[in-house]
Amino acid sequence: MSQVVEHGGGVWSIKVPIPDNPLGHTLVHLLDTDRGPVLVDTGWDDPASWEELTGGLTALGTSVGEIHGVVITHHHPDHHGLSGQVREASGAWIAMHAADTAVVRRTRASEPGDWLDYLARKLEAVGAPPEHTAPLRAARSGGRMRTLPGLRSALPDREIVPGELLDLAGRRLRAIWTPGHTPGHVCLHLEEDHPARLPGHGRLFSGDHLLPGISPHIGLYEDPDDATVTDPLGDYLASLERIGRLGVAEVLPAHQHAFTDAAGRVGELLRHHEERLTGLLSLLATPLTPWQLAERMEWNRPWDQIPYGSRNIAVSEAEAHLRRLVKLGRAEAVPGTDPVTYVAV
Repeated sequence: MSQVVEHGGGVWSIKVPIPDNPLGHTLVHLLDTDRGPVLVDTGWDDPASWEELTGGLTALGTSVGEIHGVVITHHHPDHHGLSGQVREASGAWIAMHAADTAVVRRTRASEPGDWLDYLARKLEAVGAPPEHTAPLRAARSGGRMRTLPGLRSALPDREIVPGELLDLAGRRLRAIWTPGHTPGHVCLHLEEDHPARLPGHGRLFSGDHLLPGISPHIGLYEDPDDATVTDPLGDYLASLERIGRLGVAEVLPAHQHAFTDAAGRVGELLRHHEERLTGLLSLLATPLTPWQLAERMEWNRPWDQIPYGSRNIAVSEAEAHLRRLVKLGRAEAVPGTDPVTYVAV
């Protein structure tokens, strides 16, 4: 039997497993509407995940064929992966913010080999050693290329417009653009009284933006064809403050568990990132490449124990923090260095 939780007021969550991932599962939320049930996210595209999702719907007295619509908080495969199958089984519409729809469109058009080339060049540019990029080069030249995650992700057919109410009969669900984790991440504010009368203004489906016990990954917005210097960490911090001002009674995140005191959690995350930026300035007393900075940053395990793929994610997060420091005028690139190094100012 699927693990299903009732949150009251026509809202439930279903634990949909993520294969081989320490997060364990995605909390897919179901929202009753006057036109039928609507899902907030769908889970990873995997047979076991599909079985848990459909089993959870059955436990709730409905079925995947009855789903009216799918609202996606962001494009990552543990959230958007099963959307296409849900649509095929039900005819449901899929809604997503335009910035993340652009990522889905670009990923669908990408060849794995082109992505490997881009990733290898990018890693070399930030100071990754040859032994790290060699497997990418070998996979490319030998034709041993895995399918990109999200390559088959469904293209949405509706756009989530920030600030507007979604077209959900009998419900008031307002989209709030919260970029940072992805460029088009949205939180969804259910502007209705809390069913248990908890103090505050409704409930928030927070996706990965606001989680009770972990900080979401903040890396770079990857677009090989766009040279714009983005500031994802700056976007995330500004989005956090915007969510903190809502004063919601309860947060329904996509991982871990529901919680109250959103403003308190926002404060914790703001302090965490400020402390981390301050700590990085100490490391940058000596010029470092982004790769060297990532090696010295504090992670959930020592650098030599971090798996190969996770190191790419870690260096992306290091770059996001560097961009924030540069934008704040607290660090700068050292002229003439190749690969480029950064130093505190």
